[in-house]
Amino acid sequence: MARHERGGTVSPFMNNRSIQGTAGDFNGVKIFSATMFADRERLGDKVTDWLAQHPQRELHDIIVTQSSDASFHCIAITVFYKDSKLS
Repeated sequence: MARHERGGTVSPFMNNRSIQGTAGDFNGVKIFSATMFADRERLGDKVTDWLAQHPQRELHDIIVTQSSDASFHCIAITVFYKDSKLS
């Protein structure tokens, strides 16, 4: 995994994509989330697969969020993108 300049890790697929722009530059958001351990382990692969299936989407930001309570841990990966087909 590569390091993102904000300190998180991104998949090797992300090395070929640029993350750029400002808040108004995206026209789509995709959220991936998981609470079960096995699903959390595969979450990055799900994001990578989705990105590979949608090459027309230019990435603008990715935010990884973790939330927990006494019993469950949830990971959410929020992908902000601009889809050239929607412009």
